Amino acid sequence: MAGYNLIGGRAVAPSPGFQVKDPATGGPVGLCALASPADADAAVAHALAAAPDWERTTGRGAMLAQAAAVVERESETLARLLTAEQGKPLAEALAEVRRSVAWFLHFAEAGGVGRVIADDATRRIEVLRRPVGPVLAITPWNFPVSLMVWKLAPALAMGNPVIVKPSPFAPLTAQALVAAIAPCFPAGVLQVLAGEADVARRLVEHDGIAKIAFTGSTATGRAIMAVAGPALKRVTLELGGNDAAILLDDCDVDAVAGRLYRSAFANCGQVCIAVKRVFVPRKMAGQLADALAAQAAGAVVGHGLDPTTTMGPLNNAAQLRRVRDLLSAGLRDGGQIVAGGEAISGEGNFHQPTIVRDVPAESALVEEEQFGPVLPLVAYDGLDDAIRWVERGPYGLGGSVWGSDTARAESVARRITSGMVWINHHLETRPDVPFGGAKASGIGSENGIEVLAEYSRPQVISTWRS
Repeated sequence: MAGYNLIGGRAVAPSPGFQVKDPATGGPVGLCALASPADADAAVAHALAAAPDWERTTGRGAMLAQAAAVVERESETLARLLTAEQGKPLAEALAEVRRSVAWFLHFAEAGGVGRVIADDATRRIEVLRRPVGPVLAITPWNFPVSLMVWKLAPALAMGNPVIVKPSPFAPLTAQALVAAIAPCFPAGVLQVLAGEADVARRLVEHDGIAKIAFTGSTATGRAIMAVAGPALKRVTLELGGNDAAILLDDCDVDAVAGRLYRSAFANCGQVCIAVKRVFVPRKMAGQLADALAAQAAGAVVGHGLDPTTTMGPLNNAAQLRRVRDLLSAGLRDGGQIVAGGEAISGEGNFHQPTIVRDVPAESALVEEEQFGPVLPLVAYDGLDDAIRWVERGPYGLGGSVWGSDTARAESVARRITSGMVWINHHLETRPDVPFGGAKASGIGSENGIEVLAEYSRPQVISTWRS
């Protein structure tokens, strides 16, 4: 497999290139083209040249629908490549690719964001939505397809050219998807550049980039803001999260254990909005630990292309080390392992799904985002204490409340400072529902009608009639 960059409608071969590794084996997946800062300059020039005609194009929705059909047709191939370079089980990879089809189709119908404020005998005042200009989409390695399409679909729908900069840990699927759908659009409207930090820096700093849409760490988001602020670039930043699940004292533990487990361990825990910590009434802590341990006992950890696998590896060795370090901190602080606890020896970045009970709320395992298959359980005596512990951290991406009395659960949800709070479930995303964080978890929204405003600017046309 070779991954090609796409610049101005021309595929650029992987020479020079870098080898992408399979996180399950350490073996090669494919050679990825390595862009240069000069390539970044060329891509921006093509985007700027394409922008005026793309704004005037009336058939953008039809092109997005055509792209959806291409992705649907290529879904099996894209999913296998996604599993090979990212590690997730094939069923999860296929679901990710097919969800992106729904996003393209949803935003193919985008409209109605402009409005008429007044229209009478004396005046007409209309608010148009104009594209902001070339968009840089910087995408992560945990969901390299869906989190790319979350940016592509609305940005293209609103008339903006897009340059994708994928993570070097999982660039091949992004390159393959862009190559597959780029013929649906005019040359220069959609481009992809895989590269190292120098390429990302050139694109972020480039005067021709009007907006940056980024998903990744809070530290990198702050660095992007430091460049974007003085240049007055628009940004959408989806950053770190440390989602908490709060179980109320009327929660049916056995009924929700399966949902709670899947919400924590999907994609080996490498989900921005996965449950990363659970606060449970002390009297129910043992029952919950046993129920989650039973779920973990049924996990099959292995290569994502093995149809029996239910959990793949962590994507890279650095992430595995971080998980191990935070687990060690939790154990030093008094946590007790009730399931898993060990990295799996041999090839690949494998780790057992791990449940740790009796972890103090102040432990680094609870207060920091581990982004892996380790779930700490924190026992609480009073609900106010649990909410205070949830609120004390810097993140506010998502969270959930679990209980039989949904009205009470909703009242608790309103006390949590986060972009999204689910009741008796977690992890759900839809193209028509806004997604974004509070506090250090980000700026702006993805999805929903809100995202259309992120990729456009208002222009008022005010006419006096004589």
